[in-house]
Amino acid sequence: MVKVYSIHNCPWCDKVKKYLKSRNVDYQECNIEDDAAALAECQALTNDEAVPVVTVDGKEYVLGFDKGKIDAMLGLN
Repeated sequence: MVKVYSIHNCPWCDKVKKYLKSRNVDYQECNIEDDAAALAECQALTNDEAVPVVTVDGKEYVLGFDKGKIDAMLGLN
């Protein structure tokens, strides 16, 4: 399960989501401004509130828009 933690009006969050769509990666968006549980999950994972955060199964994560790290984490070439 791929999740993207994001906020409203975040250009980097939009870039991550567009990139994942372009790579045909299904993901669940979790807006930490609208969802207190998503905020708590994001904070527990990263010890921060910085976004975007892309995670796989709540274990590994990438903070920010880093194509190389996202591709490596998801096994994309």
